[in-house]
Amino acid sequence: MKLSRKFPLNALRVFEAVARHGSFSRAADELGMTQTAVSYQIKLLEGILGERLFLRQPRQIVNTEAAERMLPNVGKAFELLEEAMLSASEVSNETLEIHSSPTFASHWLARNLGSFQLDWPAIAVRLLRVSTITDFSRDPADICIRWGIGPWPDAECHLLGRFSYAPMLSPALAASACGGIAKPEDLLRLPIIGAQQSSWLKWFATSGVDTPDLSAHKRHNYVEQDLCANAALAGHGVNHIYFAEDLATGRLVAPFNHHCSDDIGIWLVHPVIRRNTPKIRAFREWITNTVAADMQRSEPAPPVNTATGDGTSKPAQASTS
Repeated sequence: MKLSRKFPLNALRVFEAVARHGSFSRAADELGMTQTAVSYQIKLLEGILGERLFLRQPRQIVNTEAAERMLPNVGKAFELLEEAMLSASEVSNETLEIHSSPTFASHWLARNLGSFQLDWPAIAVRLLRVSTITDFSRDPADICIRWGIGPWPDAECHLLGRFSYAPMLSPALAASACGGIAKPEDLLRLPIIGAQQSSWLKWFATSGVDTPDLSAHKRHNYVEQDLCANAALAGHGVNHIYFAEDLATGRLVAPFNHHCSDDIGIWLVHPVIRRNTPKIRAFREWITNTVAADMQRSEPAPPVNTATGDGTSKPAQASTS
């Protein structure tokens, strides 16, 4: 038997995508094929094996026992093939494209990327601030940094950290508060930045203010956290994202020694099949260690977790938000 007949690589690639997605149509989209071509390759492979690989049920495709036995090794085989191809290329031509949430890109990643490039001078970095969820089957990104509740399906996700929040404002705005800021309710006399965010309600609730009226605070309704921070630095209102550097330099002040945390975190996300790509592996190790060290230096500990009511953290739950 010819090697191409014994190991039908095209059919095995299609099988891996269908088994991973649980869908002929999603596999077809990823591979740039029609569903008819995907079905043909699966029938070809089933004919060679003499085994059914998928059970077609209403609204879903179910892997057979034979498919479940094959999938781990087939996936590893393609990872090894990809590594072999990458190892044959010139390292100096490597470019790592990173898509990042805007706030993390500007307030942390851009400030720290220099140390990664010192460690890996042959890897060029292209950093893009994005506000939409990266689709690895369509977008050219190698990895993305995503802010939200994870992990997410169809990708490998590494939690970098969950960050604290507490009211912070400029010294000038604090000084201008009539009667001073002695209790949490006093903040309501000042403009609240991003008042539509549920985390404000959580902070007030854990501070003893159960139902603060935030309906009048609509002037500074920013989506991105770096815009909220810049507005606070300019003295336009009270922000609640914890920016340790601005607090340490005195550009912002925190009137209350009370901070919170929740299940929203910052995640490193990349395609599962590319976990062993050298440039991705290098960046994953660097950012995991660097963020952990930075949080140990700058984050207050332990924060109050508003989901549990104490200093512990709940495990992350799957979400597509």
